[in-house]
Amino acid sequence: MEFYREDGTNRVRGIVCWITDIIVVVAMACYTVYAFGNLVVVSGNSMSPLLNSEDIVLMNQLKLDLGKPERFDVVVFEREDQKRNIKRIIGLPGETVQIQDGQVLINGQVLEEKGITMEVDGEMVKAQKKIALAGLAENPVVLGADEYFLLGDNRDSSEDSRFANVGNVKESQIIGKVWFRIHPTLNMGIIR
Repeated sequence: MEFYREDGTNRVRGIVCWITDIIVVVAMACYTVYAFGNLVVVSGNSMSPLLNSEDIVLMNQLKLDLGKPERFDVVVFEREDQKRNIKRIIGLPGETVQIQDGQVLINGQVLEEKGITMEVDGEMVKAQKKIALAGLAENPVVLGADEYFLLGDNRDSSEDSRFANVGNVKESQIIGKVWFRIHPTLNMGIIR
């Protein structure tokens, strides 16, 4: 077997392999940033205590490319006025959402939100359950085949699907799922 030829073909092959490796690594890095690394700065305290104003989080777009958003996912969506917001998915396509006596009803049944707990400053905190203002959900809100009902965790200080300027959020408006907080570094960690 010949490892090196006088004409330099092995050297050219080595250079081509090296360039191919660099292109593959750069493409994988770009895809990883697209899928998992979009930075989003939280505006306001509607997701408090989970997320506070000026927190910086990473958004996963790959989850939405491969599947549908799920109940209780914390997502980034673009409103009709082009503003980006972060809220939690409560109602799924085809469901009927209503808020009565401070509780969320899905298809007439009280929504069990026991799964919404988060770690804040080393303590497990439950999302606010009682809702003082039902807004549009005072009457049953029927979600279309591609619509979601979103609420902020800080229910009494959140501009969300209860209000006409946000309303039901179409799947096409959902940009990605929030999955990791990177700032402040003391609260760095996975978002659930």
